[in-house]
Amino acid sequence: MPTLHIRNARLLDPSQRLDRSGDLFVRDGKIVAYEAPAEPCDVVIDARDKIVTPGLIDMHVHLREPGQEEDETIATGTRAALAGGFTSIACVADTDPPIDTEADVQFVQHQARRADNCNVYVIACVSKQRQGKELAELGQLAAVGVVGFSDDDAPIENPELLRRAFEYSLMFDKPILNHAEVRELAHGGVMHEGLVSLVLGLPGMPSSAENVMVSRDIALAESTGGRLHLMHISTRGSVDLTRHAKQRGVRVTAEVCPHNFALTDESLYTFDANFKTNPPLRHQKHVDACIEALVDGTIDAIASDHSPLASEKKTCELDQAPFGAAGLETTLGLVVTKLIEPGHLTWSQAIEKLTINPARILGLANKGTLAIGADADITIIDPAAEWTVDPRGWQSKSSNTPFAGWKLRGKAAATIVGGRVKWTAES
Repeated sequence: MPTLHIRNARLLDPSQRLDRSGDLFVRDGKIVAYEAPAEPCDVVIDARDKIVTPGLIDMHVHLREPGQEEDETIATGTRAALAGGFTSIACVADTDPPIDTEADVQFVQHQARRADNCNVYVIACVSKQRQGKELAELGQLAAVGVVGFSDDDAPIENPELLRRAFEYSLMFDKPILNHAEVRELAHGGVMHEGLVSLVLGLPGMPSSAENVMVSRDIALAESTGGRLHLMHISTRGSVDLTRHAKQRGVRVTAEVCPHNFALTDESLYTFDANFKTNPPLRHQKHVDACIEALVDGTIDAIASDHSPLASEKKTCELDQAPFGAAGLETTLGLVVTKLIEPGHLTWSQAIEKLTINPARILGLANKGTLAIGADADITIIDPAAEWTVDPRGWQSKSSNTPFAGWKLRGKAAATIVGGRVKWTAES
């Protein structure tokens, strides 16, 4: 394996409270030193005016394979991750068939090794076939390396099933990740319920549909001692509930997606289905609450919820189009443009939510850090790069984005996985 020397960099590692200029030396896929080595290296990268961070981690990605390869494959999705600066991703189980057996997990792992792009971790089903009726074989799934359990956009409606999942997962110290939505409240909705939905005459999804489920999930996590991770929260109520739960010592973490801190429900005036997401784009007061929660640490992680969809699925009436937006290749630029540049987050705060925090939530040893001896998963960021979102040039198989044409700042200049340069902006 080649040795690697990254020089003249701004080294930024929130896990060590490290932020200084210097060099980084990699040997045998591990980080081994911060100073230039005495012996020559096989690969030298000049990172002048660049920021070198631990490899970015996206803990909420839909890879679609098996069963929905018209939207994405593991090969194309992991290539998109590299282009977005992500060295590790966690894929969710809403495939066809769902990932609820050892063989399903091993299939994804095999396809990821075959693609040989970024690290892929599997979040397997909580319930068999994501039907919410019977627990999947959590012990067997944990034994083959899954990092958490979730039925993803099929929220766990049965509180007794969720309670037992919390108790059972304590044996493996794995989180239960739930999509916070009471379906009876959100049923038939296509966007956030509010003034805009009223003006447009579109059925709404009330914020209470999320808040009620978050409250229930927190109560069950608190009573069992289980680990709860709230996927893509989007409301002020969810933020307040999570903040208070953390203050009480409940084992709860949360993530937010870029479209939920960068856009509001007013985007739906276009009737463009690329703005149709679940949870929906909310009113500005909810966006502000999510940004405040990122600042004070209530929200631990930023995740793309990369939801690629073939173009024909989005080019139809708004009420018929599926929910979802592809996000692996825009997340970093949106974090820089909408959070760092306006002064909401420092670079260190933002990178923490893209590296060490998701690594800790998912139990990814030696990831999310530039510590000596850690895996050499590294992202080199050009903070001044200005670029326009053009999905026609994406690595992802799908182009369903609400950000087409946006001018963003900040982009991955190189993505290094296990000490090997897997992506450069010129590639």
